[in-house]
Amino acid sequence: MPEMTRRTTLCAAAALAAATPAARATAQTATPAAAPEAPLFGAKIWKLGNGLTVAYVENRRAPVIAQYLYYSAGAGEDPAGRSGVAHFLEHMMFKGSPHVPSGVLSRRVAREGGNDNAFTSRDVTAYYQQVEASRLPMIMQMEADRFAAALIPADELESERSVVLEERRQRTDSNPRARFQEAFRAALWGPQTWPGRPIIGWADEIRAITRDDLVGFHQHFYAPQNATLVISGAVPEDQVRALVEEHYGPVPTRAVRHRDRAAPPTAAHEPRLVTREPQAREALLLRAWMAPSLTTPRAEMSLPLEVLAHLLGGGQGSRLHAALVETGLAVSAGASYDSEAYGVTEFMVYAVPRRGVAPERLEEAANAAIGGLLQDGPTEAEVARSIRQLSAGSLMALDSFGAAPRMLGGVLAVGLPADVVEYWPSRIRGVTRDQVIAAGRAVMGEAANTTAWLLPEGA
Repeated sequence: MPEMTRRTTLCAAAALAAATPAARATAQTATPAAAPEAPLFGAKIWKLGNGLTVAYVENRRAPVIAQYLYYSAGAGEDPAGRSGVAHFLEHMMFKGSPHVPSGVLSRRVAREGGNDNAFTSRDVTAYYQQVEASRLPMIMQMEADRFAAALIPADELESERSVVLEERRQRTDSNPRARFQEAFRAALWGPQTWPGRPIIGWADEIRAITRDDLVGFHQHFYAPQNATLVISGAVPEDQVRALVEEHYGPVPTRAVRHRDRAAPPTAAHEPRLVTREPQAREALLLRAWMAPSLTTPRAEMSLPLEVLAHLLGGGQGSRLHAALVETGLAVSAGASYDSEAYGVTEFMVYAVPRRGVAPERLEEAANAAIGGLLQDGPTEAEVARSIRQLSAGSLMALDSFGAAPRMLGGVLAVGLPADVVEYWPSRIRGVTRDQVIAAGRAVMGEAANTTAWLLPEGA
């Protein structure tokens, strides 16, 4: 399943905020004098004796409960030559544990009217269930059972490998845009670096994964000291604490292999990539710069880069929309950046040219818009507008029942404090125009980058 993070949650909410008349009117008003700000969720956070971090957000808007268990290991921890191990293990975690036979966890949750799933990102692997609140003990018992001792049965390995390979064929190999985006990351970072490998894995390496690889990954990373449990819903805190202690307290500690990623490259593997695809129906321009995150030494640039991404490519009113879409050169254009990655990340822009527009013309116009922004900087009004819309997006995201566990779990699992989420609106409001200019020039003006085109064959 695709990863759901604070970034994706807030981006969707910020886009909705920008699109609604009421939100636009709010965004045009002056920001009132700041009062002491309440946390977004007011999460209660504690640790068990075995090292497991627990976060709880009480939410009584509906009689339901959500449980998310994050492991601080993702595709970035895949062994060399074995890309896809973290994702493959995610699949095998549904194949049974000592007291829960293969497939039973999902069937029990479905029988109770709930839902469950899992996702793997570059930085985390997470498993979650949403059920009626009184069923919390049931899902805790089952999740803790596979946490402590997943079976990873050898007789189900090959059938699940076929499932993973079919997932890759459907999501990537049969999709020209997905193939291009995978090749683009490999061009920027290198195909065998931890940022450049696909999360699902290269097909030949998926075929080479052994049960020992999966068992080793589980033993090295699936330990209480390397996990974060996030629960949100309509159960009193004292009951949650007692249930967590009962079900997760006995999970034994074990030696943990902490993240030990190789230093990222300092130069782009391929500064330019052009892919011609007979199956592509429209062209796509991508450009990405290597960028710091909140977990790197240059963390002070992260929040200004979030504001920069919004004012450059955050929908209507952004620089790229004005320069490319409103002029008729592109049907869509935007920018993205994730400050909460573990280690280096990318600052990316994209554009889809309107039919009949030459790629060179669109690229030149995009570069001119970026160059003008770097040279002169954004206006104070642009910075203020982006901050207001991003702040509004964070508040609108609270309406989603799964927002708290996704947003809190994602930051806690990469070693960031909960305050990154809880006080994000006030932190983003503290970003200045000068900080945005400095961060933009440091990244988009100086950092290694790759420009890539996906072109329909014959274009």
